[in-house]
Amino acid sequence: MQYNYNVRRDNSVYVNMRDPSFIKRYYRFKTLEMIQKDEIAGSSPPDIFVGRIGYPNVFIGPLIPPQFGDTMVMGTPEQWVGKSIPEIVEYRSLLVRGMHKTKANSIDGRVEDMVRELAIADKCTDVDAMLKYKPSLNVSFSENSQPFGPSAQLKEMSLGNTKANQKVEAAHFDTAMNATKAMIELYEKGVLVSKIQKALSSGAIGIRKNRKFVPTRWGITAVDDTLSKYKLKTIKESKPIDSLMLFESVALDNRWIIIMIPGEWEYESIEAWYPNTSWNPSGMAIDIGASYEPYDGRKTYAEIGGCYYAARLAVSELLDKLKSQAKVLILREVHEGYIMPVGVWNVREHVRETLKGVPKHFPSLKEALNYASTKLDIPVTEWIKSSTLLKHQFYQKRLA
Repeated sequence: MQYNYNVRRDNSVYVNMRDPSFIKRYYRFKTLEMIQKDEIAGSSPPDIFVGRIGYPNVFIGPLIPPQFGDTMVMGTPEQWVGKSIPEIVEYRSLLVRGMHKTKANSIDGRVEDMVRELAIADKCTDVDAMLKYKPSLNVSFSENSQPFGPSAQLKEMSLGNTKANQKVEAAHFDTAMNATKAMIELYEKGVLVSKIQKALSSGAIGIRKNRKFVPTRWGITAVDDTLSKYKLKTIKESKPIDSLMLFESVALDNRWIIIMIPGEWEYESIEAWYPNTSWNPSGMAIDIGASYEPYDGRKTYAEIGGCYYAARLAVSELLDKLKSQAKVLILREVHEGYIMPVGVWNVREHVRETLKGVPKHFPSLKEALNYASTKLDIPVTEWIKSSTLLKHQFYQKRLA
């Protein structure tokens, strides 16, 4: 593996990094320079993390960079479209995770209250934390949640002046409103999906007796699932789109083809992971997975995980805007440039971005797939083998 180094006049070094282990070592070294003690102080984006290991006993805590100022981009995935993987890893590797053990349904307590206060804060918030030991230098990566940097158990924690997001704060004080309604109301008021996810994870919303800490990974998918189902209620009562549309884009070496076919709602997302990518690191062949739902929805958790629900939310937003329904097929090729997972936001935000483009129109699904084959490496026949929706379109007999 070769790397290209460019030294600027100030002697800083830019590295062309395509090796995930090298990137991890590189940012561990950068973080090590800034974290030498069992204490950390800085401006949280604001951001928190709730672990899932050992649930219902969970570790909760703030994410704190060892720097002050405007760190908002570090905790706002909606701002990461167009950023490279090393840039995203740099943002997140600087966030030190403070860990406080509690029970998921024990939302009252000094640290618990501060974590919740941080989750609903509207601006960067200064945090000062004493740790039980010097943070470990591991950087955590997951396809479901955003990465974060070193971690250590909290001994003490204090917050500077905080200003709550007024919309989230109103939902927080409404202890008679259930979590589903709170999520929908916040979304309709324009609150970012990532902020709603933090509010849910911190136990800030819902009927008072039902509030609890929700592991970050679960909270992300719960919000995507809830909001897309809410959108689909209206979409399924709308007329089908007039013509077949195809959207395309490339981001983080992910190739996206999204096809919308006139007809009643069906949805399928198919992912093809090449060898040396995060979900197929040592494979010898391309790993293809698919999840599908008919008009009435699905009863079990999607085989491809949280990405399915994140993409469904992005798709439902466009159909709601068009006041139409459709059969939707997402084809995603994940190539070797996607060297490490950076979180399910990658799917939600890049599908959103893809659907902002001008669609191509085709008279038939066959012609649309023929065009798609010029943008994807995997042959159409292989996509059809993996697809329930395409099999229905090509092989299922209809009364018409």
